[in-house]
Amino acid sequence: MEKEQKGATAEKIDRFEAKRDALMAMGGEKLVQKQHDSGKLTARERLDVLFDKGTFQEVQLFVEHRSTLFGLGEKKIPADGVITGFGQVNGRTVFAAAQDFTSAGGSLGEMHARKIWKVMDMALAARKPFVAINDSGGARIQEGVPSLEGYGGIFYRNTLGSGYIPQITAIMGPTAGGAVYSPALTDWIFMVKKSSSMYITGPDVIKAVIGEEVSQEDLGGAVAHASKSGVCHFATEGDADCLAKIRTLLSFLPDSCQSPAPIASSTDSADRECPELDTIVPDKANRAYDMKQVIRSVADGGEIFEPHELWARNMLVAFIRIMGRTVGVIANNPRFNAGALDVQASDKASRFIRFCDAFNIPLLTFSDVPGYMPGTHQEWSGIISHGAKLLHAYSEATVPKITVVTRKAYGGAYIAMCSKQLGADYVMAWPTAEIAVMGAEGACNIVYRREISEAADPAARRAELVASYEEQFNNPYFASSMGIIEEVIRPRDTRRRVCTLLDALRDKAEARPAKKHNNIPL
Repeated sequence: MEKEQKGATAEKIDRFEAKRDALMAMGGEKLVQKQHDSGKLTARERLDVLFDKGTFQEVQLFVEHRSTLFGLGEKKIPADGVITGFGQVNGRTVFAAAQDFTSAGGSLGEMHARKIWKVMDMALAARKPFVAINDSGGARIQEGVPSLEGYGGIFYRNTLGSGYIPQITAIMGPTAGGAVYSPALTDWIFMVKKSSSMYITGPDVIKAVIGEEVSQEDLGGAVAHASKSGVCHFATEGDADCLAKIRTLLSFLPDSCQSPAPIASSTDSADRECPELDTIVPDKANRAYDMKQVIRSVADGGEIFEPHELWARNMLVAFIRIMGRTVGVIANNPRFNAGALDVQASDKASRFIRFCDAFNIPLLTFSDVPGYMPGTHQEWSGIISHGAKLLHAYSEATVPKITVVTRKAYGGAYIAMCSKQLGADYVMAWPTAEIAVMGAEGACNIVYRREISEAADPAARRAELVASYEEQFNNPYFASSMGIIEEVIRPRDTRRRVCTLLDALRDKAEARPAKKHNNIPL
């Protein structure tokens, strides 16, 4: 009897293992090879690369679709086209869903979506990051409306998790139509050059409806979205590079808004000087310099991790570490459009500021801004409301906010780059700083208009007045004397002062009026 019992148990275990092995094979050898031939890893291989070795635990492997329409009743879709579960990334728990393009093209149906719902719900309950790996032909049309309901449930959970847990999307194949909105609702989007795409309507529909011809790559490829639309934060070189960069990003981020960011070991010194910064600002005001070098000089080990590197390049945003702790950096980049604020730069910085504030990451701002970008294109594109986003984001943020004015800080743009009146906890300026309502030429043309016009030699008189204005305002001392900035520092002391301030402000708490939520100018 005991032998018969053992035999029955072994048979059941053998059956379990056979079913499991069949599901683990995904769409089968031919379709897996096709995935490899297109330069892509499979869903399971991607999860193996993303997670620490041997830590991934799959959830709901045996889920099957239940549709009988259009012949689906006879079709088996392994794991219903999506692999879900959790594991360790850099030793910390992360939840993930990876669509399997080898199984029905990774199409999203009712049960496929419910698997994603389940793992997202687990991530929210556990207060851990969620990573979505998208590689899908879109909605499973044969299932009809339930597939649309599936997307809606994902969007809802993305919104519930916004500002609560970090959410990351890796676009590692096609993503089209309604499927693009879940990535857009997450915090960070990674794409792979030449093998991933995102668009609402594809090239064929565009040609049929408006007669415009465009390739898939030009319309919705990684470089297009990383440089033109700003939808993509990181354009990567391949699947392995994409997943490695996601691991790097996660190393900067906390598990949730209720958790501290991880502290990395640091061999750098809080007292380290940066003598290279003493000479980085050119003598001529219209010459550019490398703001990234400023950021690297201040960062631990000179390391920065920069989202949106190819979009709105007149503005820089980056994650760095200061004595092992994560800091979010926002900086004007004088190498592009003189670092002026425009629609895209305002959106880029505002989104980054709000993310950092949501997850309690301190903000360090480097200001070198001549003003807002002029022109009809900017005005008609809504620079007023887009610029207001930046004011709103900085004012709303309650994390420690430190500002360093390196050179120009003119007019409304000076205010927008985390001035004291937008809630900066501490504003410092280099001796090269120029803090004023506007540049000397423009100011004198307004203030001294009559005096210049009535002068015997208007050009000479204008030059005298401009020189006088520059003497008074092309330095940080007038603002310092009024308490508008806290202090003037040597550039080489920047890291040392920032380290001291971040340490002093670590336990900062700031109360705001009770309300349901604010209304940022969207």
